[in-house]
Amino acid sequence: MTAAQVAATVMDVRRKGDYVALRLAAPRIAAGARPGQFAALAVGGSDSPMLLRRCFSLAGWDAGGIEVVLAVTGRGTAWLARRRPGDVLDVVGPLGQPFRLPERPQTCVLVGGGYGAAPLVPLAAALRAAGCPVRMALGAAGASRLMAVAAAEQIADTVTVTTDDGSAGRRGRVSDVLPDMLTGVGTVYACGPMAMLAAVARLAAGAGMPSQVAVEESMACGVGVCMTCVLPVIGDDGRTRMTRSCLDGPVFPGDRVRFEAVGTVPADAVGAP
Repeated sequence: MTAAQVAATVMDVRRKGDYVALRLAAPRIAAGARPGQFAALAVGGSDSPMLLRRCFSLAGWDAGGIEVVLAVTGRGTAWLARRRPGDVLDVVGPLGQPFRLPERPQTCVLVGGGYGAAPLVPLAAALRAAGCPVRMALGAAGASRLMAVAAAEQIADTVTVTTDDGSAGRRGRVSDVLPDMLTGVGTVYACGPMAMLAAVARLAAGAGMPSQVAVEESMACGVGVCMTCVLPVIGDDGRTRMTRSCLDGPVFPGDRVRFEAVGTVPADAVGAP
């Protein structure tokens, strides 16, 4: 289903630890949504100088609308956090390539960092519906930055929680517990900070299994026009290209993303000077 641009009424605004969850009346977007896709929200109102949209993974949806979760990091997200029920937002979605489900039932591991855990909940539900056992590992810097733990515990077979400071779950990074979770696993899925994704992709590859990662790249337009979200990705022909996260991602095979070169144009990339 193609993306739609809609005037979405804010139905609910809730604090979730250090994050803010917005529920929006957007049935046209919800109708085509799949785990891993995102929505692009206009910010500031019609007279605002903030021209660029803010993009957020879809944390959930039903027939009535969608939910996105945001961290306040600047003027745009601060403006969104101040919205109240009844306000109307200009929203485009669903956008991007979703997670791909296995062709046959297999055990899957889902790894989430911070509010990157939010889009893993609908993925876990889709995997369980497809007959796949699900193990989840959720991590964050501290307890207030954990996301979706209760929802994960209702869906997944096992849930492991880590925090850098030890304020919840095991002390350490979420990638620290991953090696012990990979026995008998078919696919690893991850969403979170780029450093975490790099670690997950490396560990999965080392264990001889595929991974899918939803990258966290800044997206200004969400539709492939502005080229602000490009990152180096290895194609089927073995050559690196600067690939648009919003259009060709945000989900990529973990072993195809050149994490060590993110933020640069590698000299061997197709078209590099």
